[in-house]
Amino acid sequence: MRYYPDPAGGVGLSRLNRVIEEAFAEHARGMVQMPPKVYITLKEGDFRTMPAYIPSLGIAGVKIVNVHPENRGKGLPTVMALTVLLNVETGLPYAILNATDLTDLRTGAAGAVAAKYLSPRRSVSLGVVGSGRQAEAQIQAIAQELQVREVLVWSRNEKNATHLCERLDLPDCRSASLSRVCGCNLLVTTTPSRVPLIRDEWIQEGTHINAIGADAPGKEELDPAILLRSRVFVDDPAQAVHSGEVNVPIRMGLFSEGMIAGTLGEVILGMKKRMRPEEITIFDSTGLAIQDLAIAAIALEGQEGIELKFP
Repeated sequence: MRYYPDPAGGVGLSRLNRVIEEAFAEHARGMVQMPPKVYITLKEGDFRTMPAYIPSLGIAGVKIVNVHPENRGKGLPTVMALTVLLNVETGLPYAILNATDLTDLRTGAAGAVAAKYLSPRRSVSLGVVGSGRQAEAQIQAIAQELQVREVLVWSRNEKNATHLCERLDLPDCRSASLSRVCGCNLLVTTTPSRVPLIRDEWIQEGTHINAIGADAPGKEELDPAILLRSRVFVDDPAQAVHSGEVNVPIRMGLFSEGMIAGTLGEVILGMKKRMRPEEITIFDSTGLAIQDLAIAAIALEGQEGIELKFP
C-alpha cells in the first residue's frame, strides 16, 4: 500500500471537470454504489465517512473528511480529508491519499459542470460569497467552462476578499458589497452559515446559483423564498434533503423533496434542464463520494507514493 501526500499537483482542471462530469452521469444512470454520507458531530465541527464504488472505473473506497469552521483562526484548513482505496477483487487497501486539496478541486469541478449546463449565458459576471479555499476552487474551475468577464467577492472580512483576488491574479476581480455580488448572473455561495445570507430581492431573473456551503444539517445560505421561485437541482436527493441547502426549508415545511427538479447527472444526460433563459436555477451541492473516487483515479496517474507495509 502506498501513501500519497500530495496527489493534487498533477491534476489538470479541464480534465478534472470532465471526469467529475462523467461521475455524475454514471450516478444518473444508476451505475454506482454510494450510500449517503455518515456524520459524526464533534464539539467544534464534524467528520463524515463517504464510501462508494464506481464499476466503470474499477475503483472502490472511502473518504474521511472533517469540517471545522473555526480552524481558519488556528492556521488550519477548515476541511481536511483522507481517501482509502481498496482493490475491488480482494478488498486489500492499496492507496491512502491526502485528499484535502482533492476535496477542494472536486467540489470546484462540480460547480463548474453545473454552471456549464445551467447558466443561460456563456459569458458571465461571477459573484462569490466567501473567500476561502472553496471560493478559489470554484472560480478557477468555472473559468475552464465559461468566459468570466468579472469576479466580485464578498467576505465578512473585506481584506480576505481582496487577498483572494490577489492570489488569483485576475484582471477584473474585486471586493464588493453582498447585494452587489448577488446581482451577478452567476452566483457561488461558499460559507458555513446557519442563517440565510442571500436575500430574495437581490437575485435577478436568469441567475444561476451554485449553493456550495450548506453541506451539513442546519446550514443554510439562501433565503428560502429564492428556492420557491427557482428550479432546484441537487447532486443526490437523499444527501440534499439531509444536509444540503434545502435541508432547513424542508424541515420547516417551506419546501419539499418533491419540488426538487432533478439531479445534476440527469441534467448532464439531457433528462432534465433549465426550461427558460429568464428562470433562476440552483445547484445544491453536498459533495458525493463518487467525486472523490473519480478524482483519486486520475490523481494517482504517474504519482510516486510512499510505500507502506500492509498487511
